[in-house]
Amino acid sequence: MINYKILTAGPSITQKEKSYVNDAVTNGWNENWNSYILKLENAFREKFNVKHALLTSSCTGALHMSLRALGVGVDDEVIVPELTWVASASVVNYLRAKPIFVDVDKRTWTMNPKSFEQAITGKTKAVIPVHLYGHPSKMDEIMAIAHKHNIKVLEDAAPAIGATVNGKYAGTFGDVSAFSFQGAKMLVTGEGGIIITNDDDVFANIKQYSEHGRSKDPDNTFWIETIGYKYKMSNIQAALGLAQFERIDELIDKKRLVFSWYEERLGNLPGIALNQEASWAKSIYWMSSILLEDNFKLDRDGLMRALKSDGIDTRPVFPTISKYPMWKSDCINPAAIEISSRSINLPSGHNLTEADIEYVSDSIIKNLGI
Repeated sequence: MINYKILTAGPSITQKEKSYVNDAVTNGWNENWNSYILKLENAFREKFNVKHALLTSSCTGALHMSLRALGVGVDDEVIVPELTWVASASVVNYLRAKPIFVDVDKRTWTMNPKSFEQAITGKTKAVIPVHLYGHPSKMDEIMAIAHKHNIKVLEDAAPAIGATVNGKYAGTFGDVSAFSFQGAKMLVTGEGGIIITNDDDVFANIKQYSEHGRSKDPDNTFWIETIGYKYKMSNIQAALGLAQFERIDELIDKKRLVFSWYEERLGNLPGIALNQEASWAKSIYWMSSILLEDNFKLDRDGLMRALKSDGIDTRPVFPTISKYPMWKSDCINPAAIEISSRSINLPSGHNLTEADIEYVSDSIIKNLGI
C-alpha cells in the first residue's frame, strides 16, 4: 500500500515557469502589460504555421467567440459529438442555436464521420469535432464532408496541443480552432485558452468580440460597435503558459511514456482496451484510459471505488451529454453510450513514476480478478 494519493492529473512546474511568472509580476505593467501575451501568441503562430492567434480566459470563451464569428445564430444547427465536455455544446446554446449530437468512433472515441454526415440538414451551419483526451478526430474525412455541404468547422482541440493527423497538427484543419490551458491540461495557465485561425475576417471579428465590441478603427478605441465579451488572459498567466509551451515536446513525451507504461502492463489483458492511438494519428495521451469490454466481478464504478480505497484517483469518461436535462434530446448513439458507461480515465499526470503506474496496474488486475 502506498502512503500518498496517486492523482489523475497534475502539471509539471519547473524553475522556468517560476522565473517567467516572477518577471511578469515584477515588470509586466504599463508599457510591458502584454509582453508575455504577445510572446505566447507568436509562439503558437510559428509552431502551427497560422496567421492569427488570440489568448483567452478559457477555451469555452474561445469556442463561444469563434462560433459567433463563423456566423452561427438563432435556430442554426451545430453538430457536436456525444462524448465530450459540456462546453462543446453549451456554446451553441449561448448563440440560441441548437446542438445536434452524433455518435463517436468506437476505436478513437472521437466524432464518427458517417454519423456527422447523416445528421446534416438544411439548418446545419457548423460542426465542432473534439480531439478527445488528446486523440485527434479523423479530420481529413470530416473536412471533406464539411466542404461538400458548405459547413463551417470549429475544432475543439482543448486537450490536444501537439496531436497530429497524418503528420498535420490538430487545430490546423478547420476554419478556426481553440485550445485549453485549464489546470488539469497538458499545458497549464490555471485557466485559459487560445484561438488560432488563418481567416482574416473571422479573426477580426473574434478580436472585436474579445474587446467588448470596440470599434475596429484604432483611432476610435472607445466606440462600441457590437455586444462583446471580457474573455482576456492576463500577462501573468501568459508568462506561465509561455514557459510551459517552450517545454511542449518534453511534456508530450512524458504523457506518451506514461501511456506506454500502462500499455506494457494492461495492453494484452483480456477484456480491457486502452485508448490507443489510430495508425493515422499521434495522440498526446492527455489522459490514459481503459474500457472494460467484458463483465468482470466489478463494473466500472465498482472498480473506481476499489481503486480509491487503494489510494488511486480516477475519473469516469464523460457522460453522454445529450442526456443532460437542458437539451431534451432523444437521440441514441450506441458507441458513445458504451464508452461512457464502461471507461475510466487513469492517473496520467506528468509527475508520475513507472512505480506509480505499476501500482495502479496491479490494483486494476487485483480488483478485476484477472
